[in-house]
Amino acid sequence: MSETPSSGVSADSDDAPEDGVTVRLAPNVGSFEAAEWNALVGADNPFVSHEFLTALEDSGSVGDGTGWDPVPIAVTDADGRLLGAMPSYAKGHSQGEYVFDHAWADALHRAGGSYYPKMQIAAPFTPATGPRLLLSDPALAPFLLKGAEMVCEQNGLSSAHATFIDEAQLPLFKEADWLIRSDLQFHWTNRDYASFDDFLDALASRKRKDLRKERSAAQEGVEIVRLIGDDIKEHHWDAFWIFYQDTGARKWGTPYLTREAFTLLSERMGEQLVLILALADGQPFAGALNFVGPEAIYGRYWGCTVEKKFLHFELCYYQAIDIAIERGLKRVEAGAQGGHKLARGYEPVKTWSAHWIANPSFREAIADFLKREAQGTQADQNYLDQRTPFKKV
Repeated sequence: MSETPSSGVSADSDDAPEDGVTVRLAPNVGSFEAAEWNALVGADNPFVSHEFLTALEDSGSVGDGTGWDPVPIAVTDADGRLLGAMPSYAKGHSQGEYVFDHAWADALHRAGGSYYPKMQIAAPFTPATGPRLLLSDPALAPFLLKGAEMVCEQNGLSSAHATFIDEAQLPLFKEADWLIRSDLQFHWTNRDYASFDDFLDALASRKRKDLRKERSAAQEGVEIVRLIGDDIKEHHWDAFWIFYQDTGARKWGTPYLTREAFTLLSERMGEQLVLILALADGQPFAGALNFVGPEAIYGRYWGCTVEKKFLHFELCYYQAIDIAIERGLKRVEAGAQGGHKLARGYEPVKTWSAHWIANPSFREAIADFLKREAQGTQADQNYLDQRTPFKKV
């Protein structure tokens, strides 16, 4: 391992390259060329792209003073070419993760240990499933995971946590003996619908009527506009920033993203953004921001300055469904939690995380907890599957 990032997390530089590759710790994602990083990412997921992650770094949304210190781990060949990478962060808290481990932190504290700092392998503030091991060859996965374990051991980090893992990568974590955890989100699935009415026709009669009433009430007296790419101007971001701060203050106490983050995201990946605004008398009073990939649209942030009944559902759920149908996308991922999504056609699906725990006794306790929790999660999914609004066959 080599290199020392600005976070203060370091790595032993005496390790020799293994099998012709070197595992190293980098100061941030911005230290890599965008083309080489994105060659590992592919086009499927916007949240591990160089553009997204560096927008967070350059805007100060992660880094000094945030509790999210970038410590990406990379695998390079003898010529220094990037073969694999992992977006990882040294963390002094558990905010902005959406996979809740506060009880674990409390338990270790009561036992006389320290849970923080820890390592988080994730797209910050983003409960959207995607690859966490960025690999040119799956055979390189053990180097990244062992590298994460070594960084934790050398720096006194209690644990490493990879959250919202693409299910296809779960075997790589299991083979490395990381503990696996499951949870539920609500996603909308496009079953080749031709229109929103076509989707409604798949619902039970009463639910279909409810959704039509909600959309009608939400849209009454309101102009709804969608902005993409260069159509999103700074004054639109100024308005949305006010909405976002209101939601952030109520949910988290302090908004995770800085104002500059939205400008940088717009500059670097504007064609992947859809900003939906609700206007009254030409002035925006509510908005929702979505990211679009080749297969899914991801609802991320919402806020308003004036409450209007059902408008949240319209901007965040129904408009996203409209866009998915229009673009032929396979699904809508509307963020974490939210059992109210079920009645609106969003169905329960499993999400996955993987955890490495340094202390053997603590690991054993966590493993026992996860077995019991998994049974409850499966029971919850079975229950919810029977209560979707679709016609019963």
